[in-house]
Amino acid sequence: MKLMTSLLHRGSSVPRPAKETTGGLPVTITLIPHAGEGILEIVRRLARQVCDQEVTILNLLVFGNIRAHTPTGDALRQVFGRVDWPVTWVEGAACDDAPIAGIQAFVFAGDVDRISLAGRVVASVFTSGGAEHCFIGGLSPRVNQISRARQTEAALEELQTALALAGFELADTIRTWFFLADLLSWYGEFNKVRTKVYAGVKFRTGSLPASTGVSALNPEGLALALAAWALRPMKSGVGAEEVASPLQCPAPAYGSSFSRAMEISSAAGRQLLISGTASIAPGGKTLWQDDVRKQVELTMSVVEAILRSRGFTWADLTRATAYFKHRNDLGAFSAWCREQGLNSLSIVAAQCAVCRDDLLFELEADAMKPA
Repeated sequence: MKLMTSLLHRGSSVPRPAKETTGGLPVTITLIPHAGEGILEIVRRLARQVCDQEVTILNLLVFGNIRAHTPTGDALRQVFGRVDWPVTWVEGAACDDAPIAGIQAFVFAGDVDRISLAGRVVASVFTSGGAEHCFIGGLSPRVNQISRARQTEAALEELQTALALAGFELADTIRTWFFLADLLSWYGEFNKVRTKVYAGVKFRTGSLPASTGVSALNPEGLALALAAWALRPMKSGVGAEEVASPLQCPAPAYGSSFSRAMEISSAAGRQLLISGTASIAPGGKTLWQDDVRKQVELTMSVVEAILRSRGFTWADLTRATAYFKHRNDLGAFSAWCREQGLNSLSIVAAQCAVCRDDLLFELEADAMKPA
């Protein structure tokens, strides 16, 4: 175990990389609990994969019941010795009642620098393909004796502070995740605050970040928690750009401040980051209310159209999360995957309400083509 711990912690306290590393693209390890597998066994499986692949964890997204938060933290410390990377806990209950719905670990085979804020690690910084990247996770407003709108402002202020400590700006952000407690009761309020903050930012890409916004509690009982990915090019020909959805209008057309997708192009390859996508018509209205199967079919058609518009297919997927308003609706998505011959896709399925009361399903996805 000492040898494994040594391998897993390399790069956690090294100086900021001054030049390009040889780590290639950041990728994702997805763990979905096996039948009868406990939390400690899941964490041990993560450790084995990290060690076998000789990678460093950049950021951890954990989807599970709030009651599993403390034992999961204990298991991480028991197996890894310490947790020196950002962790974002999403109260996305497993659709089969398991304590953990899934774990997504963003990892990188190269030097990584850690950034701390208020005594805990909130960011990981590394260079790849001619760009400097910053993964941020586990951020929140840190105080709940204020309105939800003010908590949103405070969380975005925390994001800017963490980015600044890492040498980045909010303008460098290309991807965000917002997990809002009881989202349906205040999503409009949240979006007004986000839109106001973004209005004062000239994003490096010229476009709003890709994003996901779903309903999920957090262990601290705050209004929201967030994670983000920022990128700063180090040479010409490297950067990120907005990718439009062939089958849907831009989200700002109906007042939601995010891009449908962002594509990173670098010397290490291309990565497509697809925002949370649901059953929305080209004009912005919800389609197939009360029919989860039809909503799944349309959503997957929209995601596939984005993939194909940039030369990707389902085979290029590296990470995906499926969000269900009702856990029993997982069957409709599983049936679609079987019909399409895509049972091998590694997708975390979690019960999280999405941004409209009549939307039953949402999918976010990443795809990659190494150089």
